[in-house]
Amino acid sequence: MEKTQQLLVLSSEDEEIFQKLYSEGLKTSRKNVDETMPVPKFYTKLPSHENMISLKLREEARTAFLQKKSKELLDNNELQNLWTLLDKNHSPPFAGSEQMINYIDFLKVGNIAGPKYKAFFTPVVFARLLQSDIHGRISTMAVFNYIMRKVWLQQTRIGLSLYDATGQGLLTEMDLENYITELIPTLPQLEGLEKSFHSFYVCTAVRKFLFFLDPLKLGKVRIQDILASGFLDELLELRDEELPKDAQDSNWFSAPSALRVYGQYLNLDTNRNGMLCQEELRRFGTGTLTRVFIQRVFEECMTYEKEMDYKTYLDFVLAMDNKREPQALQYFFRLLDVGHRNHLNTFDLHFYFKGVQELMQQHKQEVVAFDDVNDEIFDMVRPADPSKITLQDLINCGYGETVINILIDLDGFWTYENREAVVTDKNNQDKPEA
Repeated sequence: MEKTQQLLVLSSEDEEIFQKLYSEGLKTSRKNVDETMPVPKFYTKLPSHENMISLKLREEARTAFLQKKSKELLDNNELQNLWTLLDKNHSPPFAGSEQMINYIDFLKVGNIAGPKYKAFFTPVVFARLLQSDIHGRISTMAVFNYIMRKVWLQQTRIGLSLYDATGQGLLTEMDLENYITELIPTLPQLEGLEKSFHSFYVCTAVRKFLFFLDPLKLGKVRIQDILASGFLDELLELRDEELPKDAQDSNWFSAPSALRVYGQYLNLDTNRNGMLCQEELRRFGTGTLTRVFIQRVFEECMTYEKEMDYKTYLDFVLAMDNKREPQALQYFFRLLDVGHRNHLNTFDLHFYFKGVQELMQQHKQEVVAFDDVNDEIFDMVRPADPSKITLQDLINCGYGETVINILIDLDGFWTYENREAVVTDKNNQDKPEA
């Protein structure tokens, strides 16, 4: 203890030096505070709707900025020139049909091409495209495709930004509707759509962006998220006049897909009032969704006088068709979480499974005991807290889709219950005949 005290005590000489330096530092600090320039303004409030001059100025400035950025992009002639340069400067040894280029020639092409291409000919780009070539080269086709993709993304970002009314990098539902409405005439695969159906098509297309990219239901989506999602690639596939039928069937944005979804909605609407009640929605799919689940859908989702409109129905369809996705699991978790506690416990699971048991009784099937199902669900999910299941547990376990099917759909439960028999049948079908 005495040794510690000796280490902490300064000599009189050191104490004097310390006090001197401390006083000088304190004076300098106070002086700097007094003379410091004000903090630069880093946030500018958006002008109000009443301030038309400021709004117009902001709009014109944003348009000029986007036009400037657009001129910085490579056009078709410049891309063609780039391909010619890559073709002429590929590197030896020459073997096979694929042309390769080493780092020296890669930089050479960038220097010849000029300053407009500079951003694409960097060490980072070369390293990103480098694979397993023993000579340390990369494919010229990979370089060209990379640059094409980058240019397309930049062009698309600029195109989307033109619809960004506030200039904050966000698109509202109305902004997206305007974008897709003006995009329809440029997509050959949508030429056959009746103009009277365009509004329903736009609603169908926009809903996918909002369902997957706006999980907090703020009514707006980041342009950056739109570009990263791949949904635009799917939408712009419809420019291909010879898009195969199977590709159209699996594309949410295709005309057949949109007509199919809307047709199902009309078929469910038996009283033809343009809305769906609980009894009508229960006929969805194979008609084996539980009464409890349908009731919870109407309790938690937006309805109008206890009936569901087409937009809410689209969210429902997207969730049912994409049960493996985190956004769909979030949709279902909100319905399953009866007490709004942000977790599911045995009571919640029992509450839902009673609906499955009711359907078993109606179909004169043997009623399965809940305790066994409860244990199996917890074994599948393996939650961090063994007494409750969170949304993150459901996402992380990889069996979220199975859990949802067990709790909301009689067919889904029997598919899980008979999974071993289904696998056996499939294996028997795959065996070659003797």
